[in-house]
Amino acid sequence: MINSMLLATAVLAATTGVAADSTYVKQIQDWRHERVEHLRAPHGWLSLVGLDWLRDGKNTLGSASGNDIVLAKAPAHLGTITLTGGKATIALDAKSGATIDGKSIREAELLDDSHDKPTTIAFGTVSFYLVQRGDKYGLRVKDSEAPTRTHFLGIDYFPIDASWRVEAKWEAYDPPHEVEEPNILGQVDKVVVPGAAVFERDGKTYRLEPVIETPGDTNLFLVFADKTSGHETYGAARFVYTEPPKDGKVVIDFNKAYNPPCAFTPYATCPLPTAQNRMKMRVTAGEKKYRGTHE
Repeated sequence: MINSMLLATAVLAATTGVAADSTYVKQIQDWRHERVEHLRAPHGWLSLVGLDWLRDGKNTLGSASGNDIVLAKAPAHLGTITLTGGKATIALDAKSGATIDGKSIREAELLDDSHDKPTTIAFGTVSFYLVQRGDKYGLRVKDSEAPTRTHFLGIDYFPIDASWRVEAKWEAYDPPHEVEEPNILGQVDKVVVPGAAVFERDGKTYRLEPVIETPGDTNLFLVFADKTSGHETYGAARFVYTEPPKDGKVVIDFNKAYNPPCAFTPYATCPLPTAQNRMKMRVTAGEKKYRGTHE
């Protein structure tokens, strides 16, 4: 079981920052607590146990070694997924006992994770759904009893420091730029950059380009690296969201910078920073490197 005292200590640790009043400290503490609860949820990122890529045509599933995709806790023969022209359908074995979106049906088209509710197959403590990454389709497999979840060690943080709540000048791009953003799989995705956040620290000017993560979003998503990356913080990147720009400014609160799912599990597919978002300074705010076994 997860040590609740350890989690509480991790969430509340390091709370005396520069010029951080009690109201601001509590706001960051509350945000951290909510973040940890989402991470620890039965189907949160800590529950990932697999990412299995499909091939075109038929893909058999089950715990038996002869299956194309072997799922440890599944029945020997769970069923078959057929991938044709970017469309995937599943046919469950009559004796599998699995459900599709909570229903005892045997066949369905699989909606991938670009949909609000991807089609979910469940059996026991395990579930999976379809993900699309570029031209690849795979199964994201979760288990609420995954060791990464049941043995979660909590999160370490830099001290809360109000000076890292940065009010940046917003330079809107008209029209928005489309840039190439790499991911941890070695693929390159095209993302929309609506503008740049420009700010100064210690006499130097920095320019960051957040992206619109999903069409229609108003909040901005920033993937960044800095001189702590790979040392004090996760090597690939950290993430932070901002509210929409207002009156020519945008606030980036690095106290809310957090580790991507890839810091906790090898089965996530995380974006990496663009060259513009690799800062030549130490951002000593937000989450530190995870103490668990995965790096």
